[in-house]
Amino acid sequence: MQIGIISDVHADYDTLEDVLARFEKHHQVDQVLCAGDLVGRGPEPDRVVDLIRAHGIPVARGNHDEWVYGIRQDNLQYLQELPLDWQGELGGTTVYMCHGKPGNNMWGMYKDHLSTTYLTMVLSSLKADVLITGHTHLPLHIKTQHGCLVNPGSLYTFSCARSTSHTYGVLSLPDQTFRVYDVNASCGEPPIEIV
Repeated sequence: MQIGIISDVHADYDTLEDVLARFEKHHQVDQVLCAGDLVGRGPEPDRVVDLIRAHGIPVARGNHDEWVYGIRQDNLQYLQELPLDWQGELGGTTVYMCHGKPGNNMWGMYKDHLSTTYLTMVLSSLKADVLITGHTHLPLHIKTQHGCLVNPGSLYTFSCARSTSHTYGVLSLPDQTFRVYDVNASCGEPPIEIV
């Protein structure tokens, strides 16, 4: 099973539309998940929320999804009703998705602050095989004997003071292989290396 994963879209409609087309036509994913921050900073929040809603993509509520203003009332209500954490089973694999850390969308999980022991404890307490996060704008994949943590990085491509990786990910289940792709590269380009 192939899972397309995005995060930190930040109201970049054109890039979101392109990546969703890549998931369908090039990667042929079975499911798309979004680890939050649909809006904030970018030019087209209503169009982004409309597209996510039209595709029925599960989303974990990001911090910017809580601070939004200036969008249609129905989209504002949609964002307010997003779960802080999302859980599901995909292809026999238990998946837990949040924006930052489980139960908190303001604090991120960074590679230099994590160990396999800590990650094993987190996965065990969540009763999850895979933990999906966002928020840091940095791609991440840490695999342990008990599961893995993945972060696709940030999707948006417009100029902004906050750095962005311009990336999205494809997670293969059940083997938990995770590939990260540059949105600025052509569809035939190989995945980028996560450092």
